[in-house]
Amino acid sequence: MLTVHKLVSTSLGIGYMGKGGGTVAAVATCFCWYFVFQAGGGQWVSWQPLLLLAIVALGIWSAGAVEPLWGKDDKKVVIDEVAGMGISLLFLPVTPGYLLAALLLFRFFDIAKPLFIRRLERVAGGWGVMLDDIVAGVYTNLLLHLYLYLMPLNP
Repeated sequence: MLTVHKLVSTSLGIGYMGKGGGTVAAVATCFCWYFVFQAGGGQWVSWQPLLLLAIVALGIWSAGAVEPLWGKDDKKVVIDEVAGMGISLLFLPVTPGYLLAALLLFRFFDIAKPLFIRRLERVAGGWGVMLDDIVAGVYTNLLLHLYLYLMPLNP
């Protein structure tokens, strides 16, 4: 079972890259999001929130399971970036501009950890690993929705 947790927590091995694994996982999430959108005929796919919920739940479970082996929030654990990036993109237009903006904002919030995000890392177990990225994703999503509201796309 530990092998499954390693596979999930490293997002199919991306986390083994070492430095930059979180960014690679976030970029991979953007590509997957784009291709799912295209496969859905250019329409938003209704099951994306359920998929994100499953990723978050698996991330909490797997990050907690590998913590005794690898330590608290090890750099190999990148499932949190996948979840946070997915939350960043939720209910937004799937365009190169929005994907890039979401990626840059999410990585900023994830690395700088402003607005109380850093405190969330203190939470024990898999929750502590996932919560800071979940909130970084929520902040990113809210900012991009605010931008979308203020500067709507022309049809």
